[in-house]
Amino acid sequence: MAIEKVKEHFSKYGIADRIREFDVSSATVDLAAQALGCEPCRIAKTLSFLVDERPVLIVAAGDAKIDNSKYKAQFGTKAKMLTPDEAETMVGHAVGGVCPFGVNEGVLVYLDESLKRFTTVFPACGSSNSAIELSLDELEKYSGFVSWVDVCKNWQG
Repeated sequence: MAIEKVKEHFSKYGIADRIREFDVSSATVDLAAQALGCEPCRIAKTLSFLVDERPVLIVAAGDAKIDNSKYKAQFGTKAKMLTPDEAETMVGHAVGGVCPFGVNEGVLVYLDESLKRFTTVFPACGSSNSAIELSLDELEKYSGFVSWVDVCKNWQG
């Protein structure tokens, strides 16, 4: 189970006990915000794409949307999201729990600028009923990200 991979990942850093598991679904931005009692924009959603036959994860704020022209300028290709089956196979997490932690070998992780307006954010932890609160420094450290990118729209005030 993917949440076990994430717990194992976080246990290396001594923070596995910070993972929160809910009795309700947190599979969407709105459901996660309700479960956590926070604004939807503070949910760090993880979107999965295929770039040059490699899985790429983009972690973005809950209110951000992919901007196709910015995405193409960044990655040199049209945004093609993974299907739910592809996400589970290639990334190692099912849709609803996709996160940048405990992912399969070769998955590239990028963090979107839309997150930088927050002190802490809430990414999922590999299941459709989990989350963890992390500072941006922690998100960088634990996700093993490649770089920050600016590929989203609709989040600037």
